[in-house]
Order: sequence, then C-alpha cells, then structure tokens
Amino acid sequence: MDNSLFQPVDAAQVPRFAGLSTFMRLPAVPTAKGLDIALVGIPWDGGTTNRAGARHGPREIRNQSSLMRRAHHVSGTEPFSIANVADVGDLSVNPINLLDGLKRIEDGIAAIVAQGALPLAAGGDHLTTLPVLRAVAPKEPVGMIHFDAHSDTNDRYFGDNPYTHGTPFRRAIEEGLLDPKRVVQIGIRGSIYEPGEHDWAKAQGVRIIYMEEFVRRGAAAVMQEASDLVGDKPTYVTFDIDCIDPSMAPGTGTPELGGFTTREAQEMVRLLDGLHFAGADVVEVAPPFDLGGMTALAGATMMFELLCVMARSLADRKARG
Repeated sequence: MDNSLFQPVDAAQVPRFAGLSTFMRLPAVPTAKGLDIALVGIPWDGGTTNRAGARHGPREIRNQSSLMRRAHHVSGTEPFSIANVADVGDLSVNPINLLDGLKRIEDGIAAIVAQGALPLAAGGDHLTTLPVLRAVAPKEPVGMIHFDAHSDTNDRYFGDNPYTHGTPFRRAIEEGLLDPKRVVQIGIRGSIYEPGEHDWAKAQGVRIIYMEEFVRRGAAAVMQEASDLVGDKPTYVTFDIDCIDPSMAPGTGTPELGGFTTREAQEMVRLLDGLHFAGADVVEVAPPFDLGGMTALAGATMMFELLCVMARSLADRKARG
C-alpha cells in the first residue's frame, strides 16, 4: 500500500459512532489538490417540485458511510490503496436563490476538476447534476449512464421555469454538455404527465430502458448494452436513489413503486468496471422521509460501489499510460 494515500479511520481502533463524520471516515481536506477522487457533498434541493429534504442528504450519507469498510467483498478492490481519496466537504450553496445556487455548484466542481480530481458527489436533488456537468464537460459533451425512475428530460414547470429536478438532462443536452446518442437511462417507470412525455428525449437519441425491459433482460445484458453505447469516451454516472424500490429506499422526494432491489443496483454498478469516468453522483436521498437511515445507507453503499469501480478504472488507465 502506498503510504502517501489518505486512509479511512480503522473501525477496529475507533468506533464508528466516534470521531468526525466524513465520507467513509476519510480525512477531511480543504481542496482536491493531490486527490484522484474527491468525495463532495452538495446540500441543495432548490429544484425540488414536491417533497423537499434532499438538502440534508450529504450529512446523513456521511453518517451511514461509516459502515463502509476498506475492501470490496466481491472484486477485492481496496479503493484507498490504489487511489488517493478524501472528503473535500460540502460545496457552498444558496438555498434561497436558484440561479446563484447553480453557479456556486458549478464553480465548486470546476475547482475540483481543475486540480485533477474526479468528483464523486452526494446530493442534493437531481438538478444538482446540471451544474456538475457544466463543470466536467466545458469543452465537449460527455456520455451518461443514468439510473433513475424518471427521465428528467421535461421542459418547463410552473409556467416558464426551466430549472427543476425534472429538467436537468433536457437542459444538459440543449447546452451541449451531453451527447444524447451516448446517454442511456435505466429503470424508468411510473405514471407520467402525458403519453408522449419521453418523445423529446428519444428524438435526440437517448436510449431509455424502462423497468419492464430491465426485468425481461436482466442486469448483465442491460449493462453490456450501456457500456457498448457509451464506449471508451468520458462518461458521467448519475444514480438517483429513487431507482431503488421505495420498500428499500423510502427516503426520497419522488418515490415510485416497482424499482430495483438494492442487490440489483449493486450488481449494475459493479458492471461499470472499465468505464472511462468523467465523474459520478448519488442524488435525491431525503432523510426527512427515511426510516432508520436505510435510504442514506443505500446511498452510502452506492457511493462505495461507484468509488471502487472509479478507483480501479483510474488505476488501470494509469498503468496503461
């Protein structure tokens, strides 16, 4: 193990309920300088249209992430031994000004990217992903693998408001941040506003895999298609916790029945191995609606799963030169 890499606090030496509450008990650092992967909180839900509360997600995900240990039990990956990872804290947000909030998030992620680290963020509602994409794709569009119950490609809400957690990927495509032909959305389900709600996204080239198709085909086939679709170019991964069934993740803003089990979600993230990551996030964990911290634990677990595949991908790319 490289002794220069940051390491989590050992739970066999300091109990999990003690010490600073950081992502996976890693050191808290002021900037992303020298990091390969920066764990960052985005405590902002200014795009929420109904059940607010995801602004509290990063704090509770940090708390539940104390349950994460050093090594992945399936792959054997020890992410903290092959990548330099730390908690860079929460981004500065503005809970009462939407546009300023978006700009603050963009600037905060841009600072991480400028220091050479990949962001792995905990939101926050799904609108937070739009300014993150503005920061990670300022020059050319990236691909995206998107786990969600909702497509989030609607246009306007409440009159002419273009920015809600139901619109981020329409805006991202319009702004040239995403290559729609390299975007796949997995797990989409639930009632919709009108029969043609997803027509715009499909017309741009977005591949929508509804939950029913996932059930028919299974995780391996779906993720193979997703990997083939995005190819070896930079790709962002966004994981909305409401893709998991609310029986296992009730603490979210827009729960939809018929979702993934936590086991299926873990399997899919593990199948991202080898992806060329541009960054990743876990969003829409809303602790005010949670039960016993189970949704925040699901969010923390998905962050650890993402961290493992991100760290391994970085290490492999460095080895290849």
